[in-house]
Amino acid sequence: MESKYKWNRKHQERISQLEVPKPNDRLKGFSLYLNGGTALDIACGLGGNSLFLATRNYQVQAIDISDVAIHYLKEQATKQKLAIDPQVRDLTTANQLLRKKGPFDLVIITYYLDRTIYPLIKNILNKDGYFYMETYYQSPMQQVQGVSNQYKLQPQELLKEFADWNIIFFEENEHEGRQTLFCKKISQ
Repeated sequence: MESKYKWNRKHQERISQLEVPKPNDRLKGFSLYLNGGTALDIACGLGGNSLFLATRNYQVQAIDISDVAIHYLKEQATKQKLAIDPQVRDLTTANQLLRKKGPFDLVIITYYLDRTIYPLIKNILNKDGYFYMETYYQSPMQQVQGVSNQYKLQPQELLKEFADWNIIFFEENEHEGRQTLFCKKISQ
């Protein structure tokens, strides 16, 4: 419950400071690959990525622990008439629910890390589906980010975890202390 309170407070502050949340810039850069279908936005926050994907003809399932964020995203989706189904979920216990909701054509995660969901992602993604993830990593140049190392990726962790997939893009930005992966599940 402490985590939910923390995120509700954080999102309430962000809502008062912005008009509409913006999608991840690097995700937008892959627009040529993003042509609609079903998408899952894990830890969606205020929904910048979900809103973007819905304009790219995706039916988006968006989940987050924060009811403040989910309420805001529902309002935005209704106002803009977008196909987004935002739901409050504690991501540490959402595995069973997500298995029932899939499969998806696209799964995205930005700035959230729970290594136990890697197998879930691999199972709920359609053949030839895409996976996008960006989050903090333990960069030798970025020691202080206000984020505990347990919530940071190891160097090349995503590249190793999804090595048997078609890697379209991988980057470790040492100055920003982030790791980004965009890949495609290979048909088996």
